[in-house]
Amino acid sequence: MSPSTVSTILRHADTHLGTYLVIAVLLFAIGFLGFCRHRTLVGMLISGELMLAGASLNFMAFSHFLAADPVTGQAFTLFIMGIAAAEAAIVLSIMIAVYRNYRSIQTRDLKDLEG
Repeated sequence: MSPSTVSTILRHADTHLGTYLVIAVLLFAIGFLGFCRHRTLVGMLISGELMLAGASLNFMAFSHFLAADPVTGQAFTLFIMGIAAAEAAIVLSIMIAVYRNYRSIQTRDLKDLEG
């Protein structure tokens, strides 16, 4: 392969990598803003999932375009998916316990939980 062909391939890959990174940053930013703005625990849970999806997309994009072994990024993404599933299960069980005690899942109604 000639050097000009390699530089063309790298430039093409860099363009696509930038697209993935922009989408990942948008997902993370929307999740972060949603986490700060939502008043319910369900909204916060969904926003947290969006932030994890943005991070996972970053790992997949970098491993696909830049890593010698793409399995590394896939392993990180699977680990993040496992963390997201565990987070969802724990938060949903906490939400059920809070609703049983306070009859609300609004965060402003949970001032008694402050330490």
